Amino acid sequence: MADKIQKICLSTTVGGKEISIQTGTLAKQAGGSVTTHLGGTVLLTTSTCASYPKNLPFMPLTVEYRERTYAAGKIPGGFFKREARPRDKEVLNARMTDRPIRPLFPKGWRNETMIYSLLLSMDGQNDAGPLSMTGASASLLLSNAPFNDAVAGVRIGRFAESKEWVLFPTFEERETLDVEMVVAGKSDAILMVEGGANQVGEDVLLEALNRAHDAIKELCALQVKLVEEAKKDGRVIEKLSVVAPDFPEPVKSFVLDAARPKVREELRKGYKEKFTLHEKLKEISDALVEEVKKKAESDAAWAGLDAHVWEIVYGLEGTEGRNLIIEEDKRHDGRALDEIRPITIETGVLPMTHGSATFTRGETQALGVATLGTPGDMQVMDELEGDWKDRFLLHYNFPGFSVGEVKPERGPGRREIGHGTLAKRAIIPLLPNEEEFPYTMRVVSEILESNGSSSMATVSAASLSMYDAGVPLKAACAGVAMGLISQDGKFKVLTDIAGLEDHVGDMDFKVAGTRTGVTAIQMDMKVDGLPISVLESALEQARKGRLHILEKMDAVMASPRAELSPNAPRLERVTIPVDKIGMLIGPGGKNIRRISEEYGVHVDVDDDGSVFIGGTDATGVAQAKAEIEGMTAEPEIGKIYKGRVVSCVEFGAFVEIMPGREGLLHISQIDVKRVEKVTDVLQEGEEVEVKCLEVSKEGKIRLSRKAVIAPGSENEGGDSRGGGGGRGPRDNRGGDRGRDRDRGPRRERSHR
Repeated sequence: MADKIQKICLSTTVGGKEISIQTGTLAKQAGGSVTTHLGGTVLLTTSTCASYPKNLPFMPLTVEYRERTYAAGKIPGGFFKREARPRDKEVLNARMTDRPIRPLFPKGWRNETMIYSLLLSMDGQNDAGPLSMTGASASLLLSNAPFNDAVAGVRIGRFAESKEWVLFPTFEERETLDVEMVVAGKSDAILMVEGGANQVGEDVLLEALNRAHDAIKELCALQVKLVEEAKKDGRVIEKLSVVAPDFPEPVKSFVLDAARPKVREELRKGYKEKFTLHEKLKEISDALVEEVKKKAESDAAWAGLDAHVWEIVYGLEGTEGRNLIIEEDKRHDGRALDEIRPITIETGVLPMTHGSATFTRGETQALGVATLGTPGDMQVMDELEGDWKDRFLLHYNFPGFSVGEVKPERGPGRREIGHGTLAKRAIIPLLPNEEEFPYTMRVVSEILESNGSSSMATVSAASLSMYDAGVPLKAACAGVAMGLISQDGKFKVLTDIAGLEDHVGDMDFKVAGTRTGVTAIQMDMKVDGLPISVLESALEQARKGRLHILEKMDAVMASPRAELSPNAPRLERVTIPVDKIGMLIGPGGKNIRRISEEYGVHVDVDDDGSVFIGGTDATGVAQAKAEIEGMTAEPEIGKIYKGRVVSCVEFGAFVEIMPGREGLLHISQIDVKRVEKVTDVLQEGEEVEVKCLEVSKEGKIRLSRKAVIAPGSENEGGDSRGGGGGRGPRDNRGGDRGRDRDRGPRRERSHR
């Protein structure tokens, strides 16, 4: 039994994991309050709604998810020691909580409603994200909000090696999965899916959904028991009533009768441009407004009713559009149900970027721009479960002009963060490994036009722009958004939904992947659930649509460019001994700064000894790499080096064969003939080729010039072992420079 911190505590075991929901003690002034427990992770979720409705054209539901660092025993990093704006992870968890809950409120609910999830404790193993959906549902059931269907969320994954499924995998286990999804639903239907995979088949996703739904049923049943226990404990749960807003008579009947055939006729014409249809509907509305105003001149009951005309006509666009799909398999833009809008693609559209591409599908256009950087450009992620670095960034921007609106720029909102994360998830399984391609990669998607599924256009634009930059992705990736119209027991699945179909449809189902399989999936329901059998049909239709888009992409660019963009930095990787990192960096970073300035490069050093040299000048990168290799390399016996004479002494010369490493060139090894005085042959500063004969345990190096002049002669003649052996780094030279050495038998002067 999980630790009980509240009055009422109920638990169940799902996939071998004990989950408990508790209530009755904490946050009792909220409308409904529960804590959800998984291991040592505890999430408090509250739901509160206003007593009176507001006159709004939408349901005012707000969902927040926040993590406090105290939950993991941490103090916030940075200058300010207080949590501020939510991190991306918190935004994404809030979105996942909102999406399955929102469609279950009754139509016409206009009372301000707030769901707030707060992470109180985190054990470093279990993620609280999926618990938020279960907690939100339980707290709503205990509140006075008109919410009566239990909803639960689970995370499900499959191990890449064993192919075994796991529910609520730990953070460590999630690193070894080839399928990972968060699934939310009711006891009889799936409501939301969010996840990614490593190019798996649609049948694998369906298996995951079925397994997840079995667990969802258990968690929903647990919530029903919790409400029953709360009532037994004396909790009175009186739900607020809902009065759905309606248009006043007689204008409603008049406009519907007059406008319905005209709207239906315009929809049948199959306009490809959304603004054209909008203008036609406005013409119908304007004409009816004038008629209503004339009626008001003779009948006071009609006074002011003209203000409702446009909204009624606009509503007909949705209802009649749905009817055409159900009755005639005809869409408002004239397409077949499985038809994708025309696609145009251009790559290399921006002259100075590393990679760029525009992907246009109908009236949706994404500009993808890829930028390559060094490991120092990686994003440092400060999360409760630990700090890590992200080498692939994907940012999605949705300016107002893309839909013809005036909208101030205020930074990325929840939608931008969510869409960018979905596209990023689709690309991640296709990235080259760090050993093969050590660059930091960033893709920015600028949505320049939007009429449906800009997130899936982003997937294609990102893939193409990375190809254009020369990033060796494992495969091209594309995505397609599927829709659904359900009515009177009939289901119609739509491929590549436009904005209107997204707005009035019952499902938004996005699937991204390669020719091999799926890499990302996201589904939202706008009705109270969907049978898995319908999802199976949608997945197959999405697969065909994805292959069609990939064919269009391959026709323009079938593989990554063989060479990196000339604008991209050249990046080389060198591995040095860990104990030489300090020497490479130098006092206060002196050596690194000198190399960076001298060769015009950027140098990053990792704790494992990996050194990355990046710069736009390939020659400078190569020179910096050579110097770093020289500074940190170990001398090899038998290798010939081009060194510099550092100093001449009586018994030989000290030669620097690599930065900071000197060896002794004994006088007996300077030449094949006898050398009486070192300076007769060598001078300080002179470059000379020498062969490494020996490296002692102490690091002393013995060199020979004779072996270069006449290979094999280094062991002939005098004793070459004298002279102190050699020196290590210049700052610790060692050796006996003042002691003469035996130079072998002296020859008669007359023989010279």
